[in-house]
Amino acid sequence: MREIVFDTETTGFSFADGDRMVEIGCVELVNKVETGRTYHAYFHPERTMPAEAQRVHGLSDVFLSDKKLFREHALDLIEFIGDCPLVAHNAGFDFGFLNGEFGRCGHPHIGLHRMVDTIVLARSRHPGAKHSLDALCNRYGIDRSHRVVHGALLDAQLLAQVYVELTGGRQIGLGLISEKTEVQTSFQPEAGPATPRPVRTFAASEAELARHAAFIEKLTKPIWEQV
Repeated sequence: MREIVFDTETTGFSFADGDRMVEIGCVELVNKVETGRTYHAYFHPERTMPAEAQRVHGLSDVFLSDKKLFREHALDLIEFIGDCPLVAHNAGFDFGFLNGEFGRCGHPHIGLHRMVDTIVLARSRHPGAKHSLDALCNRYGIDRSHRVVHGALLDAQLLAQVYVELTGGRQIGLGLISEKTEVQTSFQPEAGPATPRPVRTFAASEAELARHAAFIEKLTKPIWEQV
């Protein structure tokens, strides 16, 4: 099964209020295993970057000034994500910006039936705990020491590891025993009357007794004589 784990960086919180996507990072999973295929792009937002947003992801107006517009990347992105499920942390936010950008340049929206939200999974798996990406990385022992600021591809790579843990961890698909396999948990004797075994005798022969006696005669100060 193919899935895409993705993350976005934006100029703010609401596409409807004029904010835009400035970065996307995607990681391909097949059967919950990273394939090594990724998609990563920066976009010129056609607006200035608010200082609060820049403090989160570090993307400045100067850095983004020579980047292409989203519409120039749209077809490549559509080809990469295909028609498989899309996994994101607080997925409604990322889907809102992704569909906003697609709609703005005339492409169909991505159906919400494809949305997998890892926050929903985390709340179900760990009720009452913290569910931020940092907190989940700490819980599962995922190294995030290189995460100084938010970055779409880096966060997608971290989230891919978190998602695997949330959905079963390294034991996914191990399948050592099929559900249909009958496992015998105790010994079951064959049906029918039990047949007693014949008594076996282990008496020493005359020759064996003679060899034993000759061996004993050769012993010097045997232990039974020292009592």
